Amino acid sequence: MSTVITTPVAPASRTPQGIASIMLGMTLFVFQDAMMKSLLGDFPIWPLLLVRAVICSLIMVPLILYLGPPHRILTPLWALHVTRALLFAFGFSLYYAAFPFMTLAAVTTIFFAAPLITAVFATVFLKEHIGIHRISALVFGFVGVIIAMKPGADSFQWVSVLPLICACSYATSQILARRIGDRDTAMVAGAYTIILAGLIVLPLGWLLNVLFDIGKQGAHLRWSWEAFTFDILPWLILLGALGMVAWTLLSRAYQIADVGAVAPFEYAYLPMATMLGYFAFDEVPAWNTLAGMAMIIVSGVYIAFREIVNARQSIGPTTEASFAPGNPGIVPDAHEINPVEKR
Repeated sequence: MSTVITTPVAPASRTPQGIASIMLGMTLFVFQDAMMKSLLGDFPIWPLLLVRAVICSLIMVPLILYLGPPHRILTPLWALHVTRALLFAFGFSLYYAAFPFMTLAAVTTIFFAAPLITAVFATVFLKEHIGIHRISALVFGFVGVIIAMKPGADSFQWVSVLPLICACSYATSQILARRIGDRDTAMVAGAYTIILAGLIVLPLGWLLNVLFDIGKQGAHLRWSWEAFTFDILPWLILLGALGMVAWTLLSRAYQIADVGAVAPFEYAYLPMATMLGYFAFDEVPAWNTLAGMAMIIVSGVYIAFREIVNARQSIGPTTEASFAPGNPGIVPDAHEINPVEKR
């Protein structure tokens, strides 16, 4: 008599859903940042971020209360959400502060060290496996970031460090999103992040103006509310809606898929931002920006390719696959994958 012991069917991968969320979120972010860049000519950063938070709260809080479980306002994970909000408030205040001094393509190219940093952080803090192929791709991508910043050159701007600091804070926040996982919904995570970050920037902006004398070049950093009128309200509502949906999509992506699998797809933002910067603001990227951008995109695409290869190999491993660089160490034999016990 033979007894066949079957193994449980593995749950379907949600990586495609995570990738789709990233791509749509990046598209919305391009338009949000273009709107932010145009508005910063007349409005300071702090009220814009606050208004976005207020609009988000007016939409998302009633929606969360209406939908009920699994969505919740009171969550035991509040410390992780607050920490993410602090990182966002600090990082993106610096990110938007760089907008008037740099082209949209330059700011976003440097910021897109974030997915590379995220992959490194995932290896260090989440113990996600990373092989020699992806290590090489990460190094290649970081070289692209250095070329885009052009340190040591006469044309180097210290303000270009601001989006790099934002990239580090953003990468850390996405690792925290992975820690949250499915214990809170993407809507809850997005609401906490946007609303709290919008409130946190107020004391940051006020303190900056108290400690430093903001000159004409930093007019977008001043503590001022005079420019706000009812005429601008529809644009502010649109700005808030774009940010709300985009952040929710990103939170969802990092909740349902491995960080290393979805992070490279954020690079779709770069060519879209470059084209929109050219057509909307007549910005022509410098050669080092384009070269660095190309290297970063190649790095991200290759990392994504390695994720797909490894995912396919883990479904039906073969002898050859078990020796592929970057693959987990030992692959079980065929009888261990589908064991049959004979009596």
